[in-house]
Amino acid sequence: MNIEEQIRDCEVCVKQIKQYDPDPFYVNHFFNGFINSVSNTYDGIFEEANRDFGLFISEKISLEKFHEKARKKNDQNAIKFFQWFLQKYEYEHGNPYPNFIKKICQCKIKSERIPKIKIMIRASDRYEDDINQQIKVNLSNEKLRSKEELDIEVKRQLPVFLEIINHKRNEKNEPKVGKNQINVSTFLDIENHKDIEIAYAAEIYIPVMRRLVEESRKKIKELTTWK
Repeated sequence: MNIEEQIRDCEVCVKQIKQYDPDPFYVNHFFNGFINSVSNTYDGIFEEANRDFGLFISEKISLEKFHEKARKKNDQNAIKFFQWFLQKYEYEHGNPYPNFIKKICQCKIKSERIPKIKIMIRASDRYEDDINQQIKVNLSNEKLRSKEELDIEVKRQLPVFLEIINHKRNEKNEPKVGKNQINVSTFLDIENHKDIEIAYAAEIYIPVMRRLVEESRKKIKELTTWK
């Protein structure tokens, strides 16, 4: 499967996450698919680089194998591309949401389980430092038992949520949140990233990935074109 197909798979996974949100079982399934496609996209960049630099790596490609072969062949242009990619990758993941996706990808590479998903309520229109509030509901095999049960629990916890968030909003002269201005979504914590909304993080990551692909191809062309 080529890079464009992997990115399309990411886009499909985002749509499915949004469709099934906030059911942890299905969100987890499609988010895992999203992360796998992200990793495959970056492997695809190095598959193209392997071909264009003529390194002839025959086994499944990875960033590490590309670097190892480039050093063995003393291919300075391939080494330059590897170094450029690392710097560009770190730059693109400097902001919290892309960095969150990066941490999840690293978790998967290490064969570790993605942290447990939690269901939370948040304001539909968000302001800086808004709170989210976790909703505790009984699950059956990690699935929501019913939407009605979730709705009952949201209504039960909503007054406390609105009191806290509107106290903060009032102090900062921000618009008040009404009971019809909340969303129920799935969130994750990993390392220092707390209360990251899965669907939002995945959606805004796709342009990051596209930039890395496009700029990597430009850099490969630059380094493999005879001057």
